[in-house]
Amino acid sequence: MNKPVLALTRKQAAKLLPKRPHDSHKGQFGTVVIIGGATGTVGAALMAGRAALKLGAGSIHVGLLAEGAPVVDLHQPELMLHPATVALNLPGTTVIAMGCGMGREPVAQKMLYEVLQRDLPLVLDADALNILAKRPDLRGLLLSRKAATVLTPHPGEAARLLGCSVEDIQSDRISAVRSLAEKFASSIVLKGAESLCVTHDGKIYLNQTGNPGMSSAGMGDVLTGMIAAFIGQGMSADEALLFAVHLHGAAGDAMSEQSATIGMSASEVTDWARWLLNQWLKSPQGE
Repeated sequence: MNKPVLALTRKQAAKLLPKRPHDSHKGQFGTVVIIGGATGTVGAALMAGRAALKLGAGSIHVGLLAEGAPVVDLHQPELMLHPATVALNLPGTTVIAMGCGMGREPVAQKMLYEVLQRDLPLVLDADALNILAKRPDLRGLLLSRKAATVLTPHPGEAARLLGCSVEDIQSDRISAVRSLAEKFASSIVLKGAESLCVTHDGKIYLNQTGNPGMSSAGMGDVLTGMIAAFIGQGMSADEALLFAVHLHGAAGDAMSEQSATIGMSASEVTDWARWLLNQWLKSPQGE
């Protein structure tokens, strides 16, 4: 029997907000590892890392695949940059987010193979999804995982994962997101206008925040970093997914209300999401 689609509201999302004790320290809010950033697309991994930082993660390590990759993010020096192989083996990791600007080269495929065997929550985006579609043998590793996995495909990536066309995905997005959740035994967000989220128990949520101005480069990277940040702070994978998707879209809406729809950048959405998060903490029920 098909499960109903539930509307995701701010009041529901606000219930998921993490609460910080007065005597807190960074070690309580997770160590996030971002793996990605091949040559020419280092910025994707950095944007995910910056989003994780600004949405509250305690420590963020960015593992880059690019040759001659930077050793410091001059715009966000709080991030710790490493070669991807080093970042993948750091002790104390809470959650791994993988795929942003990663590419599909053999080294990236090998890293995904290794990551799927880690007993840690995973957020898989972009090229991690494209590799998963290209390498069905990796699906067995994914299905055997005990830790939570979140997949964040846009319609093109969803079509590759399901072996169909983008038109098939868009003509019945509810069936598509349900099929993704069943095939990959993961929590899913099918991105796009009115993103659809499926939690591990099969419930489907319709997110109604967001606007056409968010159709720009890097938005998915920012969302990936946000989901990882909230997992790091103690939310379940499902909670982090629902909250991040709602907040991400709401940040874009806040920008749009300031007449900044055209030319909206993912980095600006990160800053607006941080601002909104803090406003919601002051008024968690939207009063």
